[in-house]
Amino acid sequence: MVYFERFIARRYLRSGRFFTSVSTWITTLGVTLGVAVVCFVMSMHNGFENELRVRLLGTTSHITIFPSDDMIIHDYNEVIERVESIDNVVAASPFIYYKAAISSEEAGDGIVVRGIDLEKESRTANIARNIFYGDYSFDLIDIDSTENAAGMLMGSNLAGRLDVTVGDPVVLYSLKGEDLRHSTRPRVAKFYITGVFETGMYEFDAELAYIPLEAAQRLFKMDDVVTAIHLKLTDIYLADKVAPRLRGVLGDSYEVVPWNILHKNLFTWISLEKKILFIGFILIVLVAAFSIISTLVMLAMEKRSEIGILKTIGSTTASIRRIFILNGLVIGGIGIICGWALALAAAWIQNKYSLISLPGELYFINYLPIRVNPLDFVLAGAVTLVICFLAALYPALRAANQSVVDVLRQ
Repeated sequence: MVYFERFIARRYLRSGRFFTSVSTWITTLGVTLGVAVVCFVMSMHNGFENELRVRLLGTTSHITIFPSDDMIIHDYNEVIERVESIDNVVAASPFIYYKAAISSEEAGDGIVVRGIDLEKESRTANIARNIFYGDYSFDLIDIDSTENAAGMLMGSNLAGRLDVTVGDPVVLYSLKGEDLRHSTRPRVAKFYITGVFETGMYEFDAELAYIPLEAAQRLFKMDDVVTAIHLKLTDIYLADKVAPRLRGVLGDSYEVVPWNILHKNLFTWISLEKKILFIGFILIVLVAAFSIISTLVMLAMEKRSEIGILKTIGSTTASIRRIFILNGLVIGGIGIICGWALALAAAWIQNKYSLISLPGELYFINYLPIRVNPLDFVLAGAVTLVICFLAALYPALRAANQSVVDVLRQ
């Protein structure tokens, strides 16, 4: 009996008047576009979130340790030894994080300065891999200078704004630790650009500069102390598991903040936006569902005599109902498969040619990456199939409940 219903359903889809056939293809196209848009948007958000996470954690860390009661960490070397002995902790690096004024021969600006230990920082961050001009070094071997200066790594956008490149001098100014109630002058330190990095995140490339940890301690009037410690883990998703162990080892004197807590607002916003957009774009499929209703109603009207004949020779009401529901599911199934193919093609084109770009100052990254998650495609297909099933119910019931007597009279 199932084969019979499938055979009749297939015949109904292939036959019919021109308008009915065209409306069937238009309905299928509507489902295709709805599924394609939903899948592409979901993949876009997956790519955006993943790229943002990789770039953000490549410059910051998986876990950051801050002092609880003070602004500085005194015994940071001891803390590093203790935390590196914990399972799943790959490395730890101390740093000083503060704002300062910077000036070149052409321009001046306010920036964020991070004092680091190059060797330790290379084990917890990706800055060494992001150097595209110059070297990951603070050495001034190739720079003709007899001054008491140090090297500096600078973001590409910041270097462009200051009109400097590798080998050019810049000056940092700081008033940290000075008594501003009395006349005072800012402390001044001279640096030479030894490397220019580009993380792909506008916020870092336009505002961040790295200097040696010792130079930062002198500039900001700090002894042998740091402001925080970065930790890299074997897996970023172990942060919530490792954090309690770190708190147990370090005690209440330190705050242990995993990456998903430190950047909670950002990633929560991305996740919420993805859910809202998924719901919004499902409305496109709902519009296509109304087309399914109208198409199947017209098909039922066209096949009134044939439905009457089928009932006369013994077809049940349930059998007629299943024929029309199967038609709706076939339309939805074809639309889902075509929509998946269209979304995958669009994702491949975007990843290969980067046709859609983003303003980096607004979206942190300067292009739109796409990352396909099969679960999102399955979810979109399942929801679409359910909508198509529900849309086919009314025409199916209407066709199945037609009176044989009325049909034969006509």
